[in-house]
Amino acid sequence: MSKVQKIINDPENIVAEVIEGLVLASHGKLAKLDEVPALIRTDIEEGKVALLIGGGSGHEPMYSAYVGKGLADASVCGNIFASPPPNFIHEATKAVDRGKGVLYLYGNYAGDVMNFDMAAEMSAEDGIEVRTVLVTDDVATDKPEDRRGIGGAFYMVKIAGAACATAQSLDEAEAVVRKAQANVRTIGVAVRAGSLPETGEPTFELGEGEIEIGLGVHGEPGVERSTLMPADELTTRMIDRLVNDLPFQRGDRVAMLLNNLGATTQMELLIVNRKARALLADKGIEVARTDMGAYFTSQEMAGFSITLVRLDDELERLIAAPCQSLPFSQ
Repeated sequence: MSKVQKIINDPENIVAEVIEGLVLASHGKLAKLDEVPALIRTDIEEGKVALLIGGGSGHEPMYSAYVGKGLADASVCGNIFASPPPNFIHEATKAVDRGKGVLYLYGNYAGDVMNFDMAAEMSAEDGIEVRTVLVTDDVATDKPEDRRGIGGAFYMVKIAGAACATAQSLDEAEAVVRKAQANVRTIGVAVRAGSLPETGEPTFELGEGEIEIGLGVHGEPGVERSTLMPADELTTRMIDRLVNDLPFQRGDRVAMLLNNLGATTQMELLIVNRKARALLADKGIEVARTDMGAYFTSQEMAGFSITLVRLDDELERLIAAPCQSLPFSQ
């Protein structure tokens, strides 16, 4: 299999150059922390609950680019598909703290959990209160405590950013984000693997005409390897698994994200959307909001994920709240 060609310089400099590009594109709204691969807002309000996100690079715009007013106050960038180390997270925590504590939000992966937990302990020694909410939306993992954080991270960051912008306390912000965590579900499918920029090698292999249903964003195994099927059949399988997991019920209102994993066209997402909407309507579930595009990628992986969030008045208001960042503003 031929290696994937990428427009990069030295692979060792990818993360640093991505951060530099983001800072320049922000026109003064973002800055890089000294000696730390982290992006931080230049206009963090005094007295607000701070939101710190982060994880491995290679999933752009998640997490690095979702820093801005109404979203995260900073994002710590690990190497490609690797957690940032505790000392970097600690330095970013000190930089964003405005006296009301810091909420950590990141995906449920062993390396991230270990490193962010260590950073929280280091920050506590500095007198900074930290709370953690994990993104655990992947319905392909049976045990709730093992569930990975995938495409639903976008809605989690959106809700957390709006909550932290208005919350009077860290307790209040954490409670809202935990409610969101309990109501977000995602499943993904890949028809072609992404690759590691350092080597050009694929993160997993699929046979001719094969697809992987329920895979993780790093190429972790899914729940089913199948042959390629028509879009309507595939969408039906995915929606059924999502709806049955929470479970979503007749009368629910939801936000739906159709996330391009890196190399899927808008044409394909629109075809999926029409079937997903019909299926949800048949189940008596109202789609109050639809977002489509590349929100959480895995390099040039071809495939998509579907996220549903069960809404109440508070969660719907927070998702709709104004925000500003390079990839997403409203």
